[in-house]
Amino acid sequence: MEIVKLFQAGGPFMYPILGVFAIGVAIALERYFYLSKTSKVTNKIWLQLIPMLKALDFDRAMKLTESVKTPISLVLNYGFSRHSENKRREIIEAAMEEGMMDAMPDLVQRTHYLATFANVATLLGLLGTIVGLIQAFTAVAQADPAEKADLLSASISVAMNTTAFGLMAAIPLLLAHSYLVTKTARLVDSLEKAAVKSINLMVRD
Repeated sequence: MEIVKLFQAGGPFMYPILGVFAIGVAIALERYFYLSKTSKVTNKIWLQLIPMLKALDFDRAMKLTESVKTPISLVLNYGFSRHSENKRREIIEAAMEEGMMDAMPDLVQRTHYLATFANVATLLGLLGTIVGLIQAFTAVAQADPAEKADLLSASISVAMNTTAFGLMAAIPLLLAHSYLVTKTARLVDSLEKAAVKSINLMVRD
């Protein structure tokens, strides 16, 4: 395969680029499955909570949210706990905002590493190319004049392989980062909507 040949011809910098890409893919898959599972659980719990909240059965609602450990449960539990003490809207809103701040780290953790790894892969590719070019010109300087042109073109071709491979690793990581950031934002929006709707049902002025 062309990619295998490119990798074999690229030199030692190919291995750290491959390592960065592998770690990035592992993080992207873990985040994707976590966010997908969390979205499904969030929708399921919210559908169960709606009739309880409409019936003003906050005890059952709180028992449900306490029985599962998900971001929506964490956010709404803060509000439910304040509702039993005080029905002022601003107090419940502040409590749910606190719950959202506690839930956010689990939603966004490690995703930002993907953009960093993409940049690292690109820079490693460029560094490998620069080092390769330095070695190529050094070798050409000591070569026979009749062979210099062919030797230089071959060396440059090999050196450029690291840049190509770095970009091949960086582009998918950037796309995965963008997708996961969007997916996380949608999940956060659904949590905020659930919080606002819950407050509106809990506090009816």
